[in-house]
Amino acid sequence: MTQADVEFATLAGGCFWCLEAVFVRVKGVVDVESGYSNGHMLQPTYEAVCTGQTGHAEVVRVTYDPSVVTYTELLEVFFRSHDPTTLNRQGHDVGTQYRSAIFTHNDAQAQAAKACVAALRAGRAYGPADIVTEVAAAQVFYPAEPEHHRYFELHPHAGYCAYVVAPKVQAFKQAFPHLVQEADR
Repeated sequence: MTQADVEFATLAGGCFWCLEAVFVRVKGVVDVESGYSNGHMLQPTYEAVCTGQTGHAEVVRVTYDPSVVTYTELLEVFFRSHDPTTLNRQGHDVGTQYRSAIFTHNDAQAQAAKACVAALRAGRAYGPADIVTEVAAAQVFYPAEPEHHRYFELHPHAGYCAYVVAPKVQAFKQAFPHLVQEADR
């Protein structure tokens, strides 16, 4: 597979450990990297992003093969993997760094993301709550520090992983059995 055969999706939906743990299990996903994006600070660190003052969101940059999984399918997984109705918050994780956002890499992604958000709003997929997911062009991506990569795989029994991340992984497997990689079934 060459660089020309893959595309990128950059998604923010709370702690990047959660989204990474889900997306590494999606069929057609080649790589998932946790990091920071769409803020104003150059070379942000985890400590700086946690202050909420950098403008960056914790994100995952998903590298995927569009001949196996579509961008729309990735968005469906994304919306089922976090709560897109809570502004700057996912559970006990609070701050702009935990916002719900889709950072698009081209016009086709922007149109698909806006259409997906509009369809969820029109269908009242989340009841009376409104979707607060931001759709914006992807800016510079900064990889997170090495200790954040594959955190769930390395620390599955740690409190946050066991009580927050693991249920999201399980919910993904139940909701999208056709998208679960063979090794994760």
